[in-house]
Amino acid sequence: MIAYIFPGQGSQHVGMAKEFAEIPGAKELMQHADELLHVHLTKTMTQGPEEMLRQTDFTQPAIFLHSILALRYAGDHGKAQVYAGHSLGEFSALCAAEAMKFEDALLLVHLRGKLMAEAGKRKPGTMAAIIGMEATVLRELCEDVEKETGNIVRPANYNSPGQIVVSGSVNGVHEAMKRAKDKGVRIAKELPVSGAFHSPLMQYAADGLKETLDSIEITEPVKPVFANVTAEPHGEPDSIRSLLVEQLTSPVRWEESVKNMYDFGIREFVEFGPGKVLQGLVSRTLNDANVSGVEKPILEERI
Repeated sequence: MIAYIFPGQGSQHVGMAKEFAEIPGAKELMQHADELLHVHLTKTMTQGPEEMLRQTDFTQPAIFLHSILALRYAGDHGKAQVYAGHSLGEFSALCAAEAMKFEDALLLVHLRGKLMAEAGKRKPGTMAAIIGMEATVLRELCEDVEKETGNIVRPANYNSPGQIVVSGSVNGVHEAMKRAKDKGVRIAKELPVSGAFHSPLMQYAADGLKETLDSIEITEPVKPVFANVTAEPHGEPDSIRSLLVEQLTSPVRWEESVKNMYDFGIREFVEFGPGKVLQGLVSRTLNDANVSGVEKPILEERI
């Protein structure tokens, strides 16, 4: 059984999706995206500048668009038994599973990026990767920092065994990094982000996204889509809306999602979109899964 998986923020790079711009149907979809968003998204993806592509309101629709292009031009859409995406990638997964229309999902991720950037300005924060610490130990460390200093710091991404990202206020994250280093972790590295994603400091973004999500048509996915918040398949439309809002202030349970997909019967994972981040995370989580990726067009359009 096969899972199609979709990357989140951080996988973008200048030149992404440029091969798709040479295919008439794909080029039309890229132009359609530009017109919907009223920005030069395609040009920014293929030519840069990198500073603009790194802006959250460009990054998120860029990765989403690349993922959908890869899905449409890279094989049999019907082969997957389940879908999943990391953070932003959850929107790609829901679109792939026909729970959202392409246009609605694109507008949502653009808005999501803008709201997250604004939330980062209103309540500044940061994130850090902690490599080599057990999840339970790191959770306790973060709880101790919050109790003792009053600064917010929470686990934000459970990516793979021993690879967790924490998020929160600048002081809270820096203190968690210091304490993690004191405990001998291999790596405690601050990430170049514009806010404390997947933490309570994103509440402004969650509130804004909820308002728009309530007006978007969402249907039950045609095949299971694993949710970041629960690590379980999504259910009916109102639950999908609630979980997408909750996702902004809750940790991404990716490692658990991968293990649950394995228990579901999945033995092959195919990442659609830029980069190989999820392929690496799956490989570090499972010993006997086949992992591959699709970043460029390889077949004629199928859907």
